[in-house]
Amino acid sequence: MSTTAHPTAAPDAAAPAKRSALRGQLGTYLGLAAVLIGMIALFGSLSEYFLTRETFVTIANEIPALAVMAVGMTFVLIIAGIDLSVGSVLALSAAATAAAILQLQWSVPAAAALGLATGLMCGAITGAVSVAWRLPSFIVSLGMLEAVRGGAYLVTDSRTQYVGDAISGLAAPWIGGISVAFLIAVVLVIVGQAVLTRTVFGRHVVGIGTNEEAMRLAGVDPRPIRIIVFALTGLLAGLAGLMQSARLEAADPNAGVGIELQVIAAVVIGGTSLMGGRGSVVNTFFGVLIIAVLEAGLAQVGASEPSKRIITGAVIVVAVIIDTVRQRRADRRNGGH
Repeated sequence: MSTTAHPTAAPDAAAPAKRSALRGQLGTYLGLAAVLIGMIALFGSLSEYFLTRETFVTIANEIPALAVMAVGMTFVLIIAGIDLSVGSVLALSAAATAAAILQLQWSVPAAAALGLATGLMCGAITGAVSVAWRLPSFIVSLGMLEAVRGGAYLVTDSRTQYVGDAISGLAAPWIGGISVAFLIAVVLVIVGQAVLTRTVFGRHVVGIGTNEEAMRLAGVDPRPIRIIVFALTGLLAGLAGLMQSARLEAADPNAGVGIELQVIAAVVIGGTSLMGGRGSVVNTFFGVLIIAVLEAGLAQVGASEPSKRIITGAVIVVAVIIDTVRQRRADRRNGGH
């Protein structure tokens, strides 16, 4: 009798927590969707040109690089790390691809593979150095930001390298004017969410961000997982470099300057905790869309560059405050049970 009662009791005990988690996740989705819809409605009322097909197609085709980097950054923040070098890695990966095509006369697939490998290597180095010497990833990635940017200048001789339409297929319109790059970004968001929520690796990532020492005591070595997460982020930054080069038909050594702040902002707006242990790739994509709509809307209503920066910064701070309050309330409810 006792052997049959125990299996049924455990699910019953866990069911309220699962339902609470599902309600919380649904509430987050609905909240982010409401913010996005509200912003679209606001800018639609302020500009007669905002609610047009051309505006939304333009937004969709401009966000793939930001979106794929934000997928990787979500994993980094969940393990309580940070990677400030993604913008520089984007530039170096694009530069390596352009150099392979223009100078080495490599085929486009081989050059693209080199660009992706460059990003992967940069991310792996950041992760390995941080793990091996137990250094804060903030410091290591800050150093990589400068070193990798210098590498981009060396590879391009500090000049924009025009590759023409060699890799423009990624940015080419496909369905309804939407680029292939956007569709790839959406697929990566879906895959990233599945990896985070449906795989052992994803559970380990969340566990490391929640309590690394507990994971270690449970027999899970956090070090290789941390390196893999940073390597994955570098790989996705390399893909972002290919996407941006395809859209501009050029590799610019100054590409991606400051984009790491946009990437982190999108992830934070999506509700991923800067302290680690909590995050969602789908929510991050909402954050990317919110930033893209905000920038497009401010541009259409004629906001100055200083004004756009102030408003964007205020939105980020408000998003963090709201998410913090929501999480504290959730913690109190869970503690009350």
